[in-house]
Amino acid sequence: MSTTVAAPPAVRLESVTKTYGKGANAVRALRSVSVDIPRGSFTAVMGPSGSGKSTFLHCAAGLDHPTSGSVRLGDTELAGMSETALTKLRRTRVGFVFQSFNLVPALTVTENVTLPFRLAGQKADKEWTAEVLRRVGLEQRAGHRPSELSGGQQQRVAVARALVTRPEVVFGDEPTGALDTVTAKEILNLLRATVDAMGQTVVMVTHDPVAASYADTVLFLADGDIVEAMSSPTADKVAERMTHLGAWS
Repeated sequence: MSTTVAAPPAVRLESVTKTYGKGANAVRALRSVSVDIPRGSFTAVMGPSGSGKSTFLHCAAGLDHPTSGSVRLGDTELAGMSETALTKLRRTRVGFVFQSFNLVPALTVTENVTLPFRLAGQKADKEWTAEVLRRVGLEQRAGHRPSELSGGQQQRVAVARALVTRPEVVFGDEPTGALDTVTAKEILNLLRATVDAMGQTVVMVTHDPVAASYADTVLFLADGDIVEAMSSPTADKVAERMTHLGAWS
């Protein structure tokens, strides 16, 4: 009789605490946070200002070390890894999309998208790069530079750059924060499609209930704790929950 071993979650945090400073000036940004983020899911992270959202993202993505606790990407424990090893892991197994697009002005769309490979001293797969550009709707803009693109198109370049390494997880830090409502909707639909069509895992910090409604699950943080996980969110339900968290009071 054979037994099937379930695949580990894409990201697992166990009893993660993050404290900045020491003694009387110490600030605890995360308080023993434990959560599993399933593969092929879209998770939004919300909470009032100072609730620990960015710290959660940075610890989960290996951008910052927790003070205590365990962070796993797949079956890889991040605690104790050297900065060199973490840099390699982030470059090959994690994608990032930030509010500021972080594109290199002198490079074309294709060159910006394939930058992770250049930094790693590797050659990009031309067919896969072309496929990613097609998926984000930029195949006709491959030779353009960022200054020739709209804000929404620049964010599409950033999404393509995050996807081109076939990462296990894409982390978004307010990826629609600098965009107008219509353009933000296009980017959110694109992120949703990468989950549904490509099986990608997306974790997104946002302050926008409409953006959060695109996710499968919304994690609500308050004072460094996850106080609720909402499945099948709607913008109205998310906004209502945020009001009770004191986000807009």
